[in-house]
Amino acid sequence: MSDFGALSVAPPVLAIALAILTRKAVLSLFLGIWSGAVIATGGLGIVRTFEWIVAAVSDEFHATIIVFTLLLGSGVAMVWNLGGTAAVRDWALARLDSQRKAGLVAWGLGIVLFFDDYANTAIVGSAMKDVSDRLRVSREKLSYVVDSTAAPVATLGISSWVAFQLSLIVEGYEAAGVDAANRPGTFEVFVSSIPFNMYAILAIVMVLVIVASGRDYGEMLAAEHRSWTTGKVTRDDAVPMQDVAGELGEPPSSTPRLASFFVPVAVLIAVTVMTALWSGGFSPAGFLGDLLVAEFTAAGGRLWDAALNATYEVALMIGSFSMVASGFALGKLYGVFGVGDATEYTIDGFGIMLTAVSILALAWGIGEAIDALGTGDYVAAVAVGSVSPALLPALVFLVAGAIAFSTGTSWGTMGIVTPIAIPIAWEVSGGGPAGHTLVAVMVGVIFSGAIFGDHSSPISDTTVLSATFTGSDLIDHVRTQIYYAVTVAGVVVVLLVVWGYSRATPLLLLPIGAGLLVALVYLFSEVDARRRGVEPVSVDEPQVDDDSVTVAGTELDD
Repeated sequence: MSDFGALSVAPPVLAIALAILTRKAVLSLFLGIWSGAVIATGGLGIVRTFEWIVAAVSDEFHATIIVFTLLLGSGVAMVWNLGGTAAVRDWALARLDSQRKAGLVAWGLGIVLFFDDYANTAIVGSAMKDVSDRLRVSREKLSYVVDSTAAPVATLGISSWVAFQLSLIVEGYEAAGVDAANRPGTFEVFVSSIPFNMYAILAIVMVLVIVASGRDYGEMLAAEHRSWTTGKVTRDDAVPMQDVAGELGEPPSSTPRLASFFVPVAVLIAVTVMTALWSGGFSPAGFLGDLLVAEFTAAGGRLWDAALNATYEVALMIGSFSMVASGFALGKLYGVFGVGDATEYTIDGFGIMLTAVSILALAWGIGEAIDALGTGDYVAAVAVGSVSPALLPALVFLVAGAIAFSTGTSWGTMGIVTPIAIPIAWEVSGGGPAGHTLVAVMVGVIFSGAIFGDHSSPISDTTVLSATFTGSDLIDHVRTQIYYAVTVAGVVVVLLVVWGYSRATPLLLLPIGAGLLVALVYLFSEVDARRRGVEPVSVDEPQVDDDSVTVAGTELDD
C-alpha cells in the first residue's frame, strides 16, 4: 500500500484532466510531475521534479527510444527530400480512391507489422498520412486506426511484448506460491489467456467495423465531418505532433520515385528484424543446418527463442539509423543531394520530433513520480480485495485499465497487477485445475485492461507516438479515440461478467462481442449524427469544389 494514500492518485489525475481541458500536453504533464514532487517532499518540490525528469530520460530503455524517435524523424526527412513521400502518395491515390480503402489498407498494415508497437506506429503512420490527407480522412481518424492496431496487435503475436508477458506469468505463479512442477507450462498458460485478452482482439475488430461501415460518433464524427466538408484534416487551432511539410519545406527532388520511399522503409524493417534476432542469440549457421537436415521444429525453435530474447529497443535504434544511412546513399545515387545536404536533412529530421520527445520525456517523468508515490500499488490494493470469483475477471480488467490510464504504461500496469491478481485468483478458485483455468483468465484480463487504459491515456508513450507519426494533435487524438475505446471496454466487461456466471467458452463470446460492436456503432452513429445535424456515414468524394486540404491552417494543394 502507498505511504501517501489517496494523494498518490492526484498527480496523474491532475495531468490528464489539465491535458484534456487545456489541450496543452507539455504544461499539463509538467504540472502533474510538480504536484507529485510537492506531495512527496512536503515543500516546493521543484528540485525533485527535475530529478524525476532526468531519471526518466537517463533510463537506458527510455534513452534508446528517444534516439530511435529522433533518428526516425531523420529517416522521414530523408524520404521527404528524396521525393519518396510524393511518389507513394501519387501511387496510392491511383489505387485508393476512397476513404474506406485507405482505412482498410492502414488497418491491414497494422495487422502485418505485428513485431513491435513502436515500429508499427512509425511505419503505418508515415506511409498513410499523405494519402489519407488527400482523401480527406481526418488526422484524428488515422491516429485512431494506427493506435488501435499497434499495442493490441503486438500483445497477441510474436513481438517485443511476449517475452515480458511470459515472465509475468512466472512471477504471478511464484507470488501465489505454486511450484513449477505443479503448474502448466508458461507458454501454455499464455496461449490459454489469449481469448481472454478481449480488449486487444475487439479493439482490432472495432477498427474494421468503423472503417468498413464509414460510420463515426462522438468527437470523431465532428472531426470527420470537418474533414469531409472543408478539407481541414486538422482543426484550425491544432498543434500537430509532426508537421513535415511545414518544417521541411518543398523537397529538392523533382522526380518522385517509389524506391525513395520503399527502400528506406524496407531497410528499417529488415535491419530491425535482423538486429532483434541477433540480439536474441539467433545463429544463422545453426538455423540453416537444421533446415538442411529437415529439422524444421528445431529451426522454428531457434527463431522463437531469438524472438523472445531479443532487445527490441536497440534493434529499432539500429534500424532507424540504417534508414537514415540509406537516405544518404539514395541521395547520392540519384544525384538529388550530397553528403552535406543530407547531414542538414538529418538535423532537420531531429527537429520534427522535438515535440514528441518532449512529451515522451515528461510522460516518463510522471511515471517516475507515480512510482515514487506508489500510485499503482494503492489503486490495486484498494480495488482488488475479497470478491466473488464470477466478478473477479471484470473487476481486474477495470482496475488494470484505471491504473494504465493514470500511469500511462501498460507494461508497468501488468507488472503491478499480476502479482496481486493471480494469487487472489488461485485462492478464490481453490487451486487445482480450476485455479489454473482462472489464472489463465486473469493473465488475459490483466493484459487486456492494461492495453485499454494505455490506449485511452494522453500520457502513454504509444498514444504520443501514434499522434506523432500521423501528424495529429495529441489531445485531439485522445478526445476522439476515447469514445471507441470505452465502447469496446464496455462490451468486454459484459462478456467477462457473462463468462463469470456461465463459464461459456470465449470462442463463443468473442463473436457475440463483435456483433455487439457492430450494433453499437450503428446505434451511436445514428443518434449522434441526428443530434449534430450531420450524416453518420463518411463520403468517398470531397464535398467542396477544389482539391486542396488544410493542415492546422496551412493549405496543401494537389
